[in-house]
This record gives sequence, C-alpha cells and structure tokens, in this order.
Amino acid sequence: MRFKRDITYKKILSLFRNQNGSPFFNAKGLAIGVFSGCFPFFGFQTLIGVFFAKIAKGNIVLAAIGTWISNPFTYIPLYYFNYKVGSIFLNNPSNKILEKSLVIDDLWKQGRIFSLKLLLGSSCVGILLALICGSIVFFIYKIKSKR
Repeated sequence: MRFKRDITYKKILSLFRNQNGSPFFNAKGLAIGVFSGCFPFFGFQTLIGVFFAKIAKGNIVLAAIGTWISNPFTYIPLYYFNYKVGSIFLNNPSNKILEKSLVIDDLWKQGRIFSLKLLLGSSCVGILLALICGSIVFFIYKIKSKR
C-alpha cells in the first residue's frame, strides 16, 4: 500500500522533466515513441520505440513514455481513427469494417485490406502526432535549458 501513496503525478512529471540531453535529443526520443505507439502491436510498442530511439540516437526513456499514447483507454478510438484515415487514403471510405456476406476465399482478401487500411492510417497519424508532440517537447526543453 505504501508504494501506491509514494507514486504521485509530480513524481511522474519529474521523470519527464529531469531528462538530460539536448532539446533535439529529447524531442526525437519522444516523437519516435509516439510514432511507435500509434501502431496496433500490443505489447511490442515500447520495445519498438526503444529500439528505434536507440538507432536514431534519441532519448530512450522518453521514447518509452511516448508509447503510452496508446493505452487501454485510447486503443479503440485511436485504432478506429487510424482505420478511417487509412480508408480515406485508399479511396474506400466505407462505413463497414468487414462485409457481412463473406465467402471463405474473400475473408483473406478482407483481412489484407483491413490490415492495410489500419497500418497506412497508423503510419499517417503516427507521423502527424510525432511531429506535433516532438515540436512541443522540443520547445519545452528549449525554454527549460534557457533558464
């Protein structure tokens, strides 16, 4: 029980605020984490974010924090939105996710189309959110470094 009382939002924010490195280094790490968090790879988003942050020489801790953009509260709305964005890019803005009258052979085709829409939408939304979050974090750390 004591452990729950020791964790406060101030301690969590201090983890974010007390990162060392240049503003670009920190922003790059968070942007990579947010981008990775937009994909529907449950359980692997943090590993993917940390891996790419290590390759791109970004902040690994902030990359892990950035993947929290997708959590149990945001899974359904985020991935539904990603699917809709992917549908728009593929010029197929159907309101139906899967057709009702499926033949077994068509099931594989529908699965591929669904996956393509979801991954394309996740990429587009991920890039946009990564740019926005990375820019905000860059300016926050830039202001902090001036003080």
